[in-house]
Amino acid sequence: MTNSSPTSSNAYEYLDNVGPEEQARLEAVRRYRLVDQPVEDAYDRIAFVAAAIFDTPIATVSLVEQDRVWLAACQGLGGVREVGKEPGLCASVIAQDDVYVINNAAVDPRTLEHPLVRGELGLRFYVAAPIRTHDGYRLGTVNVIDNRPREATPRQLRALEHLAAMVSDELELRLMVIRSAAAEQRMRETVS
Repeated sequence: MTNSSPTSSNAYEYLDNVGPEEQARLEAVRRYRLVDQPVEDAYDRIAFVAAAIFDTPIATVSLVEQDRVWLAACQGLGGVREVGKEPGLCASVIAQDDVYVINNAAVDPRTLEHPLVRGELGLRFYVAAPIRTHDGYRLGTVNVIDNRPREATPRQLRALEHLAAMVSDELELRLMVIRSAAAEQRMRETVS
């Protein structure tokens, strides 16, 4: 699962045009130092619960970077840690505050050309809740995936929003640890 060629030469040109808002969002993603790190149990458990709630074979906790989507946790896609940032899935979810629902990706105009829909995975059902930081940045998603079309209940959608909020809380705890370690290091350097 890697980036694939877009259907037209300018289909994804927005990826190259990072404005100030997107730059600030990317800095927010990076301050948590989770991209390119091993899977942590807290995020893995959240992905597991999301898959259980929706009874889907796949669930992920993702962070949307500039040129890829990093899977901080993933249930059901062994060994996959990143996917492309093509529009229609995670990269589109972070543009809004609401849960993003695709009941049948094979007929949804937002995803018809997406490589995960057209490719071997055959993605059909996709539901994602954006992970929002306490200061308002949308970093990624908690999402569920199936290879058959489906419907989600309002209760399931609400549960996914709660899981995304739990990821946000975990990220804030992670940031506190990062900042505490940096402060301790500065203090040690001052004393030495």
